[in-house]
Amino acid sequence: MSARVILFASLTLCAVLGVGGELLRPDPERRNFEFFPDMARSPAAESQSPSSVLPGGITHQGLPEGVVVRGGESFRYGPGPEEATRAGRELVNPLEHSAETLARGAELYRAFCVVCHGADGNGGGSVVQRGMLPPPSLLGARARQIADGELYHLLTRGQGTMASYALQLGPLQRWQVIHHVRALQGATR
Repeated sequence: MSARVILFASLTLCAVLGVGGELLRPDPERRNFEFFPDMARSPAAESQSPSSVLPGGITHQGLPEGVVVRGGESFRYGPGPEEATRAGRELVNPLEHSAETLARGAELYRAFCVVCHGADGNGGGSVVQRGMLPPPSLLGARARQIADGELYHLLTRGQGTMASYALQLGPLQRWQVIHHVRALQGATR
């Protein structure tokens, strides 16, 4: 190396240590020097605001196909009546019919289902009394014929005016509710 390069490197090092040392010295009264502030604090955007760089032209991007949310379940049945029928053929309630299962199912039913379906399952819940369209009775012939797997699909995906309850009820909780519905129907499974 030439003497000039060594001299320049030495002076640069002294300057960095002298000035940089002052900038980087921890001082609780003063902010430290940030080399790349955009990496620490990026500009915020509203979730549904327009975007010129993201696909679809909006900031909020949906999850890629096939992603399972942490703590979620992979449910291999799509939405719609055909998939519900297929789920009815393929899914079997893994929980045994027991007093504990029925009690927990009744508790969950009271928390999530009574407002629409009513305590007796006949479809006369409090929201129906306030003007919402009544859901089909859980005691009717059609509801009695639906397989447990199809009911599970309805709770998971929703159908018609019924929303999905997959976020409110975990997989085993949905099966417990199904046991309670069967008890309301007078069935013992």
